[in-house]
Amino acid sequence: MSDPDLPHQRREWSRRFDAVRRHTLALAETLSDEDQAAQSMPDASPAKWHQAHTSWFFEALLLRPHLAGYQPLDERYHYLFNSYYEGLGPRHPRPQRGLLTRPSLTEVRDYRSHVDRHLHQLIAQCAEPLWQAVVAPTLALGLQHEQQHQELLLTDALHLLSCHPWRPALIERQPTAISASTSSWLAHDGGLVEIGHADGDETGFAFDNEGPRHRVWLEPFEMSSRLVTCGEYRRFIEDGGYRDPRWWLSDGWATVKSQGWRAPLYWIEDEKASESENEQDAPASQVAWSVFGLNGVHPLDDHAPVMQLSFYEAAAYAEWAGARLPSEFEWEAASALPGMSQLFDQAWQWTRSAYHPYPGFRPLEGAAAEYNGKFMVGQLVLRGGSLATPPGHTRSTYRNFFPPAARWQFTGLRLARDARSRAEIHA
Repeated sequence: MSDPDLPHQRREWSRRFDAVRRHTLALAETLSDEDQAAQSMPDASPAKWHQAHTSWFFEALLLRPHLAGYQPLDERYHYLFNSYYEGLGPRHPRPQRGLLTRPSLTEVRDYRSHVDRHLHQLIAQCAEPLWQAVVAPTLALGLQHEQQHQELLLTDALHLLSCHPWRPALIERQPTAISASTSSWLAHDGGLVEIGHADGDETGFAFDNEGPRHRVWLEPFEMSSRLVTCGEYRRFIEDGGYRDPRWWLSDGWATVKSQGWRAPLYWIEDEKASESENEQDAPASQVAWSVFGLNGVHPLDDHAPVMQLSFYEAAAYAEWAGARLPSEFEWEAASALPGMSQLFDQAWQWTRSAYHPYPGFRPLEGAAAEYNGKFMVGQLVLRGGSLATPPGHTRSTYRNFFPPAARWQFTGLRLARDARSRAEIHA
């Protein structure tokens, strides 16, 4: 609890810290102890681990170095709950996090309480120069980091439950996922545009990979006002999209064949329809689909945004539709256009941009230097936000990133195309 005698700024940070930490626990409430210990694939982590790791972050980057006399609840947790910070020591292998049956969930909750109590002590006691230079910026980073893990907790638990024959609901009511009824092409004149977050920007926090702000030249382009819908994507499937290599990048087509992809990750073929098919490559138009989501299995909603797509699937659909994926710079520039919808609250949107550093990029100092920069290879940028992203966590400069085959996140697509000439418009 925040101390009413604290200066206003510190009291507000203390209050926000409590709110974010409570929200993590609330997201896990519907999961059983067994649910929270299991790991369904190497890329996912157990809900219990997410709760412990976010506590480890505050302990490792703030409490251990900056709270005089701090004593860890259990010294062994430093090894168990480190994610990828080489500078902070060795760690338990990521693919084996589901084998961590100990500590128990109750002990992890005790660990969270221990960290919370001492973090409030640090907020109250640290000297003002340390607060301004280190504690406040690292606290801001830690809260944004925990919000990232809140979304991961949901998406990882969703993948886990998708592996269960019952396909149980994670939450009683999924956040609204409804598409706009019509789509239009919104034009951007291109030219020299400024991209990224600027130092001193009053809009608030940004990760180091969102800057420095710099200029990019864009050719004139058009962007769809909304996301691609399930109904639109279903027509791609019915047209043989997963059986026709001409729409696919080479790596994407190899992945389709090796993984046996026939639809987005959580699309489920109606059993009766599937039983009537004699061939695996039977016409997809004969298949009735349901979708597994946070609130369980429901019939496919043609008007909802399509989600759980890999970059390969998004690029293939765009090619089939006679369009393309936007660059991340086009996305950011177009996000300010009147008429744009579903930017931040439905599905992360794949771009055609590789995850590279901006000109002049410098990582944060200290242990936090490993937060983003070292992953700038082999990844594609996504922009926007999803229905699982915590409120207040998104902004137009945010750069999410995943490998091209990843599709267990709430990832979809928005189409772009080169601007048409006047002759084409009036043809």
